[in-house]
Amino acid sequence: MKAKVQKAARKDHRELVEAIVGQLVRKRSTADVLFHHAVAVRLGLGPTDHKCLDLLRERGPMSGSELAAITGLTTGAMTGVVARLEQAGFLRREPDPHDGRKQVLYPVLERVRDIHQAVFEPLRQDVAAVLETFDTHQLTAIAEFLTRTTDIAYRHVALLRGQELRAPSRTRGTARATATKRLAAKKQK
Repeated sequence: MKAKVQKAARKDHRELVEAIVGQLVRKRSTADVLFHHAVAVRLGLGPTDHKCLDLLRERGPMSGSELAAITGLTTGAMTGVVARLEQAGFLRREPDPHDGRKQVLYPVLERVRDIHQAVFEPLRQDVAAVLETFDTHQLTAIAEFLTRTTDIAYRHVALLRGQELRAPSRTRGTARATATKRLAAKKQK
């Protein structure tokens, strides 16, 4: 009898893990992306602009090239992000005291606080209300899960940037064949 109970518990555990990994984390990620896109639109920014500002707020002042390296954006794309954030009043640039060729990017903290109060504080209050329903042991597990999965996500960002993602060979072949057929048809006309 004890073995059956343990087997059922392991099955329930596996099913719960699969539900979390297979559905819940993905749904949460999608909700986060949609929320931050809505925040960006409300601020008159693009989602990339908004998240770059968030990185500056979180990590502190840095050069545009450092921010480009973190995000994976080209320096040209970063120039546009910086210009939009500066124009919207969320960012200021100052010469780097150690290298006159570089500029250091600083978030305008008063504007960041305005964003926090207007947009994030209501969400923070709603999430805090949900967290109040959990005991300390559960909160510790939630905090550990969020910390560890965030680290995993950053690791996978690095892995993805280090590897070129390629479509399966039949997809590439199909695309190549389709393009070849279009070119041949165009030449015949």
